[in-house]
Amino acid sequence: MHEVVRFGLMFVYLWVVFGLFVLHERIIRGQMGLGFQAQGFALINALVLAKVMLVAEDLRLDRGLRGQPLAYAAAGEAALFAIVFIVFHVLERLAVGLWHGSTLTDSVPAIGGGGFAGLISVAAIMFVMLIPYFAFRDLGRALGHEELRKMLFSSRNARGEP
Repeated sequence: MHEVVRFGLMFVYLWVVFGLFVLHERIIRGQMGLGFQAQGFALINALVLAKVMLVAEDLRLDRGLRGQPLAYAAAGEAALFAIVFIVFHVLERLAVGLWHGSTLTDSVPAIGGGGFAGLISVAAIMFVMLIPYFAFRDLGRALGHEELRKMLFSSRNARGEP
């Protein structure tokens, strides 16, 4: 049950973020008179990347960051998982391209529109979008998940205390 909850939280977080990206793209494309992107992109990517995230966490790829201060650990985990997501995306596109008979060169995805600048842009966006997830997760581990939940969702008295 614990794994289902972990997966569910990862999925919902990623779905919201990817959904906002699709919404933004829809607005931009609408302003340019182009067609729109369906929200299914956000749902499917969130499902796939939540599973990748769950497996990567279970492999403890972030074990070297566990002893760091929470801010550094969250930033390090966000950077690590941004790289994992991009590598997974490239490997997935290569596999799909090769499966469909394309050459290896033709199967390499153009991340962020292509080129080094596109890759860095997508990596930076992924990094920033993952920081809140890891910050809250690590804070929950440090304080205890129940204490964090009470702090975030319980009413406060006149002095601002839970």
